[in-house]
Amino acid sequence: MQHLRTTIARLRPMAALQTARCASQPVQGGPGERALRTFPSARRLEAPGAAEPFLNGTSSNYVEEMYFAWLENPGNVHKSWDVFFRNANAGVPPGAAYQSPPGLSGPCQVPAGGAKSVVGARPDVEKLIEDHLAVQSLIRAYQVRGHHIAKLDPLEISCVDFDDAPCEVGFQNVGFYGLLESDLDKVFRLPTTTFIGGDESALPLREIIRRLEMAYCQQIGVEFMFINNMEQCQWIRERFERPGVMHFSVEEKRTLLARMVRSTRFEEFLQRKWSSEKRFGLEGCEALIPALKTLIDVSSGRGVDSVIMGMPHRGRLNVLANVIRTELDQIFCQFDSKLEAADEGSGDVKYHLGMYHRRMNRATDREITLSLMANPSHLEAVDPVVQGKTKAEQFYCGDTEGKRVMSILLHGDAAFAGQGVVYETFHLSDLPSYTTHGTIHVVVNNQIGFTTDPRMARSSAYPTDVARVVNAPIFHVNADDPEAVVYVCKVAADWRNAFHKDVVVDLVCYRRNGHNEMDEPMFTQPLMYKKIKQQKGVLQKYATALISEGVVTSQEYEEMVAEYDKVCEDAYTRSKDEKILHVNHWLDSPWPGFFTFDGQPKSMSVPSTGISEEDLSHIGNIASSVPDKDFTIHGGLSRILKARAAMVEQRVCDWALAEYMAFGSLLKEGVHVRLSGQDAERGTFSHRHHVLHHQNVDKSICIPMNHIAKDQAPYTVCNSSLSEYGVLGFELGFAMASPNALVLWEAQFGDFHNTAQCIIDQFICPGQAKWARQNGIVLLLPHGMEGMGPEHSSARPERFLQMCNDDQDVFPKLPPEDFAVRQLYDCNWIVVNCSTPANFFHVLRRQIVQPLRKPLIVFTPKSLLRHPEAKSSFDQMLPGTEFKRIISEEGPPLASPDRVRRIIFCTGKVYYELARERKHRGMEEQVAIVRVEQLSPFPFDLVKEEVERFHHADLMWCQEEHKNQGYYDYIKPRIRTAVARTRPVLYAGRGPAAAPATGNKQTHLAELQRFLDTAFDLPGASGGQ
Repeated sequence: MQHLRTTIARLRPMAALQTARCASQPVQGGPGERALRTFPSARRLEAPGAAEPFLNGTSSNYVEEMYFAWLENPGNVHKSWDVFFRNANAGVPPGAAYQSPPGLSGPCQVPAGGAKSVVGARPDVEKLIEDHLAVQSLIRAYQVRGHHIAKLDPLEISCVDFDDAPCEVGFQNVGFYGLLESDLDKVFRLPTTTFIGGDESALPLREIIRRLEMAYCQQIGVEFMFINNMEQCQWIRERFERPGVMHFSVEEKRTLLARMVRSTRFEEFLQRKWSSEKRFGLEGCEALIPALKTLIDVSSGRGVDSVIMGMPHRGRLNVLANVIRTELDQIFCQFDSKLEAADEGSGDVKYHLGMYHRRMNRATDREITLSLMANPSHLEAVDPVVQGKTKAEQFYCGDTEGKRVMSILLHGDAAFAGQGVVYETFHLSDLPSYTTHGTIHVVVNNQIGFTTDPRMARSSAYPTDVARVVNAPIFHVNADDPEAVVYVCKVAADWRNAFHKDVVVDLVCYRRNGHNEMDEPMFTQPLMYKKIKQQKGVLQKYATALISEGVVTSQEYEEMVAEYDKVCEDAYTRSKDEKILHVNHWLDSPWPGFFTFDGQPKSMSVPSTGISEEDLSHIGNIASSVPDKDFTIHGGLSRILKARAAMVEQRVCDWALAEYMAFGSLLKEGVHVRLSGQDAERGTFSHRHHVLHHQNVDKSICIPMNHIAKDQAPYTVCNSSLSEYGVLGFELGFAMASPNALVLWEAQFGDFHNTAQCIIDQFICPGQAKWARQNGIVLLLPHGMEGMGPEHSSARPERFLQMCNDDQDVFPKLPPEDFAVRQLYDCNWIVVNCSTPANFFHVLRRQIVQPLRKPLIVFTPKSLLRHPEAKSSFDQMLPGTEFKRIISEEGPPLASPDRVRRIIFCTGKVYYELARERKHRGMEEQVAIVRVEQLSPFPFDLVKEEVERFHHADLMWCQEEHKNQGYYDYIKPRIRTAVARTRPVLYAGRGPAAAPATGNKQTHLAELQRFLDTAFDLPGASGGQ
């Protein structure tokens, strides 16, 4: 602390050697003494620190603060401090340096040591400093723990337990800090870490405590002192401590009352009309509606023009009606049991549906787009999806700081604390490729989860404690105080605008009914619900308060209620005219211009996915070079790039180069490509290398893919956090925003996708059926039995195939000329296992050129990445070429099909093992091998052609997976359907097992040889019809 070697240096505890020194030692010390640098105007004097106990510990920090204020201007401090520092600079020991202000004592005198002595020195200087420090500690205690005793629970039965961390504040606890009751009327200077003084720099202790109580212990509790940024802490202090900050004009109060009327009367209307229907109403937290509208109003005023929201089922209809402003008759008709579904698919319950609406924001006179995402009952699953869509919209409009597009996430208290995806989503919040520059989280804290008490549902005091991991401030507020709620939301919106970081608003409320309107909560929470039954509604309480204040009259209030009741009644009447439910009217992510007006594809043809030789060579050269000059790459990577260059020269490509060709050609055509996943930049198997790292300069990277062409679309490739659930949900949301982007998520190993099973099962597989929402996301799932054990072998293809919506017993009756594209139109997703780089190239490009969007599941290879035979010629990727749903036998069997005794159908890597074994056995004329590249939709037409070509051959399905896994149960009945059940389908593969693969290499090889023997044992093979 070189700059503190001044008078203050004498106020710090000294070492034992210095403690032994006398205060009267001369200034010029002998050898071994410590030289102190001083400010020019200050004298140096070493004093025994042991004699100054009040300067130990944190006391010196306070003295330093006062001293530096005095150095700037003596008028900045109290006269007593001015005299203290003048005397200390004159050489007086600190313990004797205090005296009454000039004019109240005699003149200074000189002590025996040579410096001037002090007349009227006060021995209570220690108490003066200790009292100021005690006040500073008291203020900090309120800032840190004031929320412990805030009046947050409208029921006053809060389950939050702070017994292990008592909050020693209040008039009665001043003794805890060494203060006396007699000190309550003393005036204390306020530290710079509080704003309770307003324009005053000193206040009586009694007033300090009163103002702190008003700031931190009323209907708002603020958690923020864990934030490790002083500017942010000061910003929050000012918003809650400065006197008079929570002031509402008459007009603001009337607006708030009107919003409370809409929120409350909407639920009451639904209860009157459909008392026996589940609607998951908002009763008990009606303040949510003005809260959300305030967040949107303030954000709109700060420049935001698009808000993407995600929320659970509770209060969803109210949000749709009064925040999104969906037509009420469209909501009410959802309760009609006779309403017919006009759209294909299953549809979904009314409290899961989303909505997209662009409207004028009356508070700001600016247009704003509001999107409420459709979601399943799986609580919090929608969180990362919302974030992904928000990121995409920011990306497409060039909003690099989140000033135009933002997200709001609503949560329940039990789910916010209990669901791990909340934590995963928070940890994406500040990652460069995932940040949305601040999300406002609103927790509807019912203080119960279905029937489970919080003390059984979480280990933390608050349900919001998870937000502390990202330094998000948490504003707890009593939801029965609408003005406090609205003020907190204003602060939250301003925080997001100022710092572009997450913030949490915890609406502490209650649930007036059970989990749903049919549920009886008294079974499990009798005392809570006795209290709730006695609780007056928040609208009634707030209206009474405003009437007593003279803000509105009783008649005006009644007119407000009657007016909204009439709006609901009129909408109810109109809703009876609705006979058909159009799910596509509830789209949360429309794609203007992509479909026809009625939501159909503009064509039913898929153009060729091949590209020119010139483009192949150009992209190949980019893939094998380092565009940036003076960029040093790893020696091993140099060899990889040279090998790529050699392949380009030979007009062939391996898997990595084919992927490069697909991505590069799409980018050149203006299609954004985004690839994310764990280790995706390099590739788990070190094959991709889309991001080059300078070997001598930290954080210096080069992405050759962004050097394809001057006017190309940007390429985004990013390593994700070690998360599947959160990241896959994020990429799904990103893919929702636009159909003109190829968005891919790659699992580190295909086995790990099951950590994200909820996103796959609830969003990707049935998304179009439930919500009429197409999505073109691509899942790259490394898969293959290669002796790597049960957790690094299987992407579980059987699960994806089980969820395909095609009928195994029906041969599709489709026109032959567009059989393939009609199948794509009808399917819920596409499942492929490519065996050649060229087919992988084509299927990726087909995702964009086809006239519709369906999720694509690709089981990608591992050993084939470097297999010498797994290469494709440029000829297979030129204009006129396309994705092959099956790859027919191309060898000797074609010359003499009558001699073929067996057709082996297979998919993926096992083809190369079968081909090698067939050659080894010399059975190339007797056995034909057909590769099924597109597993679903199943190529019934092409399989039928293959069987008819080799009409004397028996049929076999061969797979490397176990019999109860893999593709067999899906493929066998479909092959049988393709041949009109005229021939059996034999099986060659591993037998049934619980685990996907063995962990023993020798066992793996023995299993492989066993099923290869079965495959080529022509006299007979296991299996059957």
